[in-house]
Amino acid sequence: MLGKLMRLVFTVVGAIVGYGVFFLARFLLDISGYGKQIQLSVTQEICIAALFVIIFGLIFFRLTPTLGKQSSKVADNIETDLQKLSANDLVMGTVGLIAGLIIAYLISQIYAGIPVPLVGVVLNIITYFVLGFLGVVIATRKGSDIRAAWLNARKNAAGEKGGKSKERDATPKIFDTSVIIDGRIADIMKTGFLEGTIVIPEFVLVELRHIADSSDSLKRNRGRRGLDILNKIQSDYGIEIYDTTSEKSLDEIPEVDVKLLKLAQIMNGKVVTNDFNLNKVAAIKGVEVLNINELANTLKPVVLPGEEMTLFLVKEGKESNQAVAYLDDGTMIVVEEGRRHIGKTIKVLVTSVLQTAAGRMIFAKPAFK
Repeated sequence: MLGKLMRLVFTVVGAIVGYGVFFLARFLLDISGYGKQIQLSVTQEICIAALFVIIFGLIFFRLTPTLGKQSSKVADNIETDLQKLSANDLVMGTVGLIAGLIIAYLISQIYAGIPVPLVGVVLNIITYFVLGFLGVVIATRKGSDIRAAWLNARKNAAGEKGGKSKERDATPKIFDTSVIIDGRIADIMKTGFLEGTIVIPEFVLVELRHIADSSDSLKRNRGRRGLDILNKIQSDYGIEIYDTTSEKSLDEIPEVDVKLLKLAQIMNGKVVTNDFNLNKVAAIKGVEVLNINELANTLKPVVLPGEEMTLFLVKEGKESNQAVAYLDDGTMIVVEEGRRHIGKTIKVLVTSVLQTAAGRMIFAKPAFK
């Protein structure tokens, strides 16, 4: 029953379209000058109009199944896209559409003086469509930047009224999975060194949950530790999980690290990590990274060649006659000719300091012969 009703509706629409095409053809003949050469009676015009109505009605009648399927697909696609849209994108898109239509109205006033009516109508339709579409696209894609600029302007205005100047908000800091599992980030946040919005993407939470559900006990413990740290961060600082479902460009990327870098590019933010390889890839992509391992290495006490230290030698080194000791911050010290002193606390003399990408290594020798 519904199919027959749809077919009837499409047939009627086709008949209306045919009638409109007839009037359009007659109008074009009149403005071109051929209408005066072709003299038709009222009966002939009615017959031709009826012919147009019947032809287009039959065309739409035959195309009803195809048009119905295509309309259903279009409706499903629109419904899927609307479900992926966030409330902010919907509001910004509506504002952009209204702004585009207002600009189109102002521009369309220029076409009002065109003597040919058809040209003015066509130009108006194109102007409204193009500017409305651009308004929606620009507002949705640049909505976050526009909101950030507006909020900054309000904050700056409030600061000026209060007689206090406020610095611009820092760039967003996006946490990856490894830095959450590490746990040191909670202590760093406690010190207040991280400024700006803290972003924890939803796909990072999903990866943490998968690690916590792993059959490997080591991975499972690491994942659970990460979830504990995340809960602590959320409870102490009120950080929310960033919903990335509205970012369609991220849906096509399977790897979490690549998603992270893409999100940093979209938000113009910095990635906080302790993953050395992610650091390298981010440098290639042009994304700024805050590596807490580099921060820890930078904060380690400075040791200079020729300085004496008292160390407890823990174990043998890789080379013969070497021993290994560690500072309180975990820095490894290789003591040459210290193998016979393993298990003892001795004084050593620093001979050299080697800074590598993985950290710092200190070489020393016993201070006595």
